[in-house]
Amino acid sequence: MHQPLSHHLLTMAYQNAWANHRLAKAWRQLSEVELCAPRSGFFPSLRATLNHILTCDWFYVDALERELRGDAPHPDYLVFFQDDEPCTNAADLLREQSHVDRRLLAYCEQMRDADLGKLVTIARETPQHDSRLRLLSHLFEHQIHHRGQVHGMLSSTSIAPPQLDEFFSVGEAHLRAADFAELGWTEALIWGTGVQRLQ
Repeated sequence: MHQPLSHHLLTMAYQNAWANHRLAKAWRQLSEVELCAPRSGFFPSLRATLNHILTCDWFYVDALERELRGDAPHPDYLVFFQDDEPCTNAADLLREQSHVDRRLLAYCEQMRDADLGKLVTIARETPQHDSRLRLLSHLFEHQIHHRGQVHGMLSSTSIAPPQLDEFFSVGEAHLRAADFAELGWTEALIWGTGVQRLQ
């Protein structure tokens, strides 16, 4: 059965939220001291890396939502980066990441293939213009890239990093069933009726 590209992007948004959920079940077992402890990576700690994922999600999802509403780009994009670590405890990180994950899901749910070429303006010193498709592809790659660093950092703690590659295969549905139950999702929600959407 043909699956629209827009539906694949929606499954990537679900995968992102699922991976964040599963990874958080590991890192939230650490103490605040362990979250802040120096570790090897692009950013110096688990907390710093998790905050980077969050602030970049805020930045890009805001740009996507503004284009969808027909609003002008954010007048001060640096507001998303004025604090390197806006969330200084695990509870805040969990809440804010979950919220922006749901915003991204809502954005991808409304998309159709015919809309993927629409241009989104990313506010920078020199504004950047990319299609919805290219911007979403970049955002998902950014998330995967830095989530991998969190995964690696967990290897130096007492908490084993979880598997994050059990989302797409039909035969691995049982391995994600508990997470889906916690998130209120079903396999049909993601791969069933969604693929019937008109392009």
